[in-house]
Amino acid sequence: MTDPNAIQPSELDQLPDRDPEETAEWQASLDAVTEAAGPHRAAYLMRRTLERAEGAGIALPKLLETDYVNSIPTAAEPAVPGDEAMEQRITAWNRWNAAAMVTRGSKYGVGGHIATFASAAWLYETGFNHFFKGKEADGSGDQLYIQGHASPGIYARAFLDGRLNEEQLDNFRRESGGNGLPSYPHPRRLPWLWEFPTVSMGLGPLSAIYQARFNRYLTNRGIKDTSASHVWAFLGDGEMDEPESTAALALAAREELDNLTFVINCNLQRLDGPVRANFKIVQELEAQFRGAGWNVIKTLWGTAWDELFRLDTTGALVRRLRQVPDAQIQTYQTRDAAYIRQDFFGGDPALAEMAKLLSDDKILECFHFSRGGHEARKVYAAYRAAVEHRGAPTVILAQTVKGHTLGEGFASKNANHQMKKLSVDEFKNMRDLLELPISDSAFVDGVVPYGHPGADSPEVRYLQERRAALGGPAPARRVHPVAPLPAPAEKAFASFDKGSGSQNVATTMAFVRLVKDLVRDKETGKRWVPIVPDEARTFGMESLFPSLGIYSPKGQTYEPVDRDQLMYYKEAQNGQILNEGITEAGSMADFIAASTSYATHGETMIPFYIFYSMFGWQRTADQMWQLGDQLGRGFLVGATAGRTTLTGEGLQHADGHSPVIAATNPAALTYDPAFAYEVAAIVKEGLRRMYGEATPGEDQNVFYYLTVYNEPLPQPAKPSVDGIDEGIVKGLYRFNTAESAGITPPANAPRIQLLGSGTAIHWALKAQQLLAEEWGVAADVWSATSWSELRRDALEADEALLRGEERMPFVRQALQGAEGPVLAVSDYMRQVPDQIAQWVEQDWSSLGADGFGLSDTREAARRHFGVDAESIVVAALAQLAKRGEVKATAVKEARAKYGL
Repeated sequence: MTDPNAIQPSELDQLPDRDPEETAEWQASLDAVTEAAGPHRAAYLMRRTLERAEGAGIALPKLLETDYVNSIPTAAEPAVPGDEAMEQRITAWNRWNAAAMVTRGSKYGVGGHIATFASAAWLYETGFNHFFKGKEADGSGDQLYIQGHASPGIYARAFLDGRLNEEQLDNFRRESGGNGLPSYPHPRRLPWLWEFPTVSMGLGPLSAIYQARFNRYLTNRGIKDTSASHVWAFLGDGEMDEPESTAALALAAREELDNLTFVINCNLQRLDGPVRANFKIVQELEAQFRGAGWNVIKTLWGTAWDELFRLDTTGALVRRLRQVPDAQIQTYQTRDAAYIRQDFFGGDPALAEMAKLLSDDKILECFHFSRGGHEARKVYAAYRAAVEHRGAPTVILAQTVKGHTLGEGFASKNANHQMKKLSVDEFKNMRDLLELPISDSAFVDGVVPYGHPGADSPEVRYLQERRAALGGPAPARRVHPVAPLPAPAEKAFASFDKGSGSQNVATTMAFVRLVKDLVRDKETGKRWVPIVPDEARTFGMESLFPSLGIYSPKGQTYEPVDRDQLMYYKEAQNGQILNEGITEAGSMADFIAASTSYATHGETMIPFYIFYSMFGWQRTADQMWQLGDQLGRGFLVGATAGRTTLTGEGLQHADGHSPVIAATNPAALTYDPAFAYEVAAIVKEGLRRMYGEATPGEDQNVFYYLTVYNEPLPQPAKPSVDGIDEGIVKGLYRFNTAESAGITPPANAPRIQLLGSGTAIHWALKAQQLLAEEWGVAADVWSATSWSELRRDALEADEALLRGEERMPFVRQALQGAEGPVLAVSDYMRQVPDQIAQWVEQDWSSLGADGFGLSDTREAARRHFGVDAESIVVAALAQLAKRGEVKATAVKEARAKYGL
């Protein structure tokens, strides 16, 4: 009996059904199809119905996964313009030279990768011949993120084009002689060719998304029309395992970045084996990208498969393709026709009947060679569909064979990523397969020759004509000649020289105030790009919201809740601030795009990215290396810095090490300013060095890392000290002496030099008073604005000495003649000040905040780490006692006096 109180199925649906009878008819039809034709037919009809609804603009959830077939059927493929036979020959030469380059280099043991480009050759060649816009046409051209392991193929094409010679190819991975080629795309090592470093896998896709987004930002802000530029990111299916690879997919779809195409080379292999051995990586990626809102194009099967699909009248072939895991697809690549007949076709009667109609050669052609990513027509169709699609980014999932054309010893073998060479016989087989006119006699002493049809050959002329029509060579990096930016008005910097008087000001606030003044500059103000990961209010930047606006391609489609307030939340299509949400990785990708705009677009931009210092270098140091590799310029600002200045937040927010990590990066100029006027002087110098008139021989391709603090403290006036500006920039100057601080030490008082950086200088100044008043010791206080710049200068002096040049390190010059020992103190681990210890002639000791952070008051935290003023006093007395300049008992007395 039916329970009258039971919930009926219709009651579970919150959507009202205005015609239950019609709904029941549709459901009955589905049941009838399922019963008569089976569930596969029912699923097919449902998919087609949903696709029809989507095409009609009916708002329905999208299918996340489609059949394991090409998105563009053969009948819908456009004809490839140009000479396909000519492009086939060009691709053959490039395949040969890429393999020859790596093989010839293997005798030096430098390694190299052959199989990746072999799988992806047509993915690149089709783009170079028909799509990728160069830098010599109007606009900025396209931005190409080349898969790192495919670099030999790109070098091979540049060789055919006349941009590289045989000597350079022979110096692949041997750069020290000055005429070599870097192993992977690397702008710092080959800046005329490579734009984007990509082999730290995962960073390429993330950066490509933010580059496409930054292109739109430039257009919407009226800086430059980048609407003709398209961003192409070439990725590996294994690379998509990296979390950064998919971290910003939703951003790209949300902002409708149809100027972006991902091309994922789905050769189904990682570095050591299958990407998804028991599953299907293409289907997984399709669902992931569709779910994020991308347009997905699958290019899986070559033309040879058309006959099989025509014979598939029951759908059995499509079902089987969905069932077979990737690792088994790889196995088919290496097995004979009999095995494939049995394993692939034998389990289904309909497929077994189909197999009877297929010759062994046909089966091998399909399963060994015919992949969508290996046919120019298939790739061209996908690319054309991608660039014509509007309203969303596109991902092309192109199935290929890793090691294609390299022979049975390479194709789809698990070890092929680590295989660095082919034998002479394998090269001869490859030559015959590619139909290249290379004679056996060209193999002198077993060395494979490079191949070139001649500078005036039809192939080279065709290649160059195609590139000329598309705007010049690619890939290429061009630094457009742009005038140095004029220096902002001096008053923006000089206003900090007078100090803050009785007002306490944190250096974070000082930096923000400086930027507020600089963005008002008529000449350069619009070129500032403020970047913040959803912490603008933490850093006191909310005042910039209404004046600069937060960038949004949609503008502001709502009324902000705080619209009646002075500092309301304002979004705008031409907004200047990039407020990224909670993503340090996304913010760094923004910074990289903005910091290299001088080269990418010929538009100099001045990015500053402000973040919790603990969550900068610690989380995204790999991107900071990418920034240096890409020759980026700008200001990274680690706010709320130091291990003891951010009260209450505790271990995970207590940064005691970011300057250590930053010091490892050759492109990073790391500063730990103590006072507002130092911040101003460093930013002023940074603007001159990176964007102004550079000194001859000075490297402009650097970026600045400044640590600033949230602790409100008195900001003193800039001392009238000779050479103070030089000292601030180079890393060290004497802030005061005991005498200039108003202290009158006893005659012949022992003296010590206290070096402090950042907020630690305030503890040093208090210690200076205690030492004089309570222990009769005179202390001079120095501001060490950059320990790492002092070290860098000293290392350069050491190198000069090896060349026979006498040069004294700046730190030694500055401290020359300073009496007594040196005690350095920092709010970071002791390793930070200890960077310079070996170049200090005086006796050296240091204090720092080593260990894990903790939650407490600033005073308690500093006592815990032994860096407060009283701890400095005890350490200073210990140094002097060791030298016999104070009584040993003074140290014990001080410990007792201060409760240490």
